Amino acid sequence: MAKRALILVTNDDGITAPGIRTLISVMNTIGDVVVVAPDSPQSAMGHAITVNSTLYIEKVNIDGKQPEYSCSGTPADCVKLAVREILDRKPDICVSGINHGSNSSINVIYSGTMSAALEAGIEGIPAIGFSLLDYNWNANFEHCKSFVETITKQVLEHGLPDGVVLNVNLPNLDKKDIKGIKVCRQARANWVEEFDKRVNPMGREYYWLAGKFVNMDNGEDTDEWALEHGYVSIVPVQFDLTAHHTIQSLNTWKLN
Repeated sequence: MAKRALILVTNDDGITAPGIRTLISVMNTIGDVVVVAPDSPQSAMGHAITVNSTLYIEKVNIDGKQPEYSCSGTPADCVKLAVREILDRKPDICVSGINHGSNSSINVIYSGTMSAALEAGIEGIPAIGFSLLDYNWNANFEHCKSFVETITKQVLEHGLPDGVVLNVNLPNLDKKDIKGIKVCRQARANWVEEFDKRVNPMGREYYWLAGKFVNMDNGEDTDEWALEHGYVSIVPVQFDLTAHHTIQSLNTWKLN
């Protein structure tokens, strides 16, 4: 009998978030699940790690029979602790999410969900970050299940190139209205920040970050296009940030 896959599940919305509970339920149909996730929301933490304070892990029982651990740290901390302190062997795959909200385009830079997946990739573990385009805590993840299952099984079957993880975003549509899955590139887009400036009762100024998302990319091969047109988007991303195409031109500079 084939050995069941060992699946590490994590997220950035916290271990009790509906998105991760849905992801756990799907993964339980595929392999042996171990959950290591933040004990509170860690959205937009990016690839932050805890270096100036202590980290705590607590074994918890939320639902199901899978072992679960809540962690006081960031999503990247969760993966590090899982690999070094909790698991007896390297997992066959790490899945992160399902995030409450988009991690398409430039959002991947800020995402704790995707940073957990990238951290797993650094450890040589095939990894996927899943996100639903619905920020509501009570979002309906039911239509995500079949897509999550299909993509996860494909990664387990085929693997991923070294240094590559998948950023998967799912449109907030009824399943019957989703046209399929597209492999895409990351759209060129960014946030234009606005700050809501206020004054507290003591007279001290403070700010709330706001803003709007601006897509400057008209390409039909991007994640933003796919999502706007009813497709699940898959973008292969890498943690090697080297701009390889620029090395040759930089070497023509008079640097010595």
